[in-house]
Amino acid sequence: MHEPDFGVAGQTAIVTGASQGIGRAIAETLAASGANVAICSRSIDRVGPVAEEINAAEDAGEALAVECNVREREQVQDLVDRTVEVFGDIDALVNNAGGEFVAPFEDISENGWNSIVDLNLNSTVHCTQLAGEVMREGDGGVIVNLSSVNGQHPAPNESHYGASKAAIIRLTETLAVEWADDGIRVNCVAPGLIQTPGVAETLGIRSEQMPDREETDRRIGHSEEIADIVQFLLSPAASFMNGETVTAKGVPRPDNSFDVDLGLE
Repeated sequence: MHEPDFGVAGQTAIVTGASQGIGRAIAETLAASGANVAICSRSIDRVGPVAEEINAAEDAGEALAVECNVREREQVQDLVDRTVEVFGDIDALVNNAGGEFVAPFEDISENGWNSIVDLNLNSTVHCTQLAGEVMREGDGGVIVNLSSVNGQHPAPNESHYGASKAAIIRLTETLAVEWADDGIRVNCVAPGLIQTPGVAETLGIRSEQMPDREETDRRIGHSEEIADIVQFLLSPAASFMNGETVTAKGVPRPDNSFDVDLGLE
């Protein structure tokens, strides 16, 4: 009988924006499954402890922490070079780094617009081109981009964020076709509202408002749930998936009470 292969042991994966939230959960999940991870953040003081915790765990892959502002192409090149130097190759790339702020379209300055597009979209381009070069010259690999449900439907007061995340979805679809002959699969995950420090800061969500992970009738997800999807897409079990966007937004509560509590209506 066929047994699905969700394993990533022995792979080397770069995970951007891995100091907290979804990125940290992805790095820890992959490492717990035996993958080596190169993780980055703009501050080594924030990402270094994540690598230390991974390296202290038993029966886990190794972690390399690199200070890297993914908006700066030269710093991304250094991240790629150090990953290859330490681990020998790059099998997977997870473009997770990103950010947002909330404002009506007419109040977003040119600098504000450019900063979000640069962080969400252009950083994905830098990382994908430079890590992808290693994959294309080698045995191929897998790329997973993080978009958002706000890149799939209207997102009032997040026009800059929504536009950048929508572009990531189309970039994913295009690269899946362009790089298929190079043995590279490119897929995307579009999370809904996830319990992360960034979301809490943006929306003012208190921890006591968050339901437990075991609850199924909720909109708010947890970072580990997105990490599980990313590992699936990186694994051989997803070998027939290419150019796809997996939407993960949970099941709405019948009374929409969490939406009301969060001021989203």
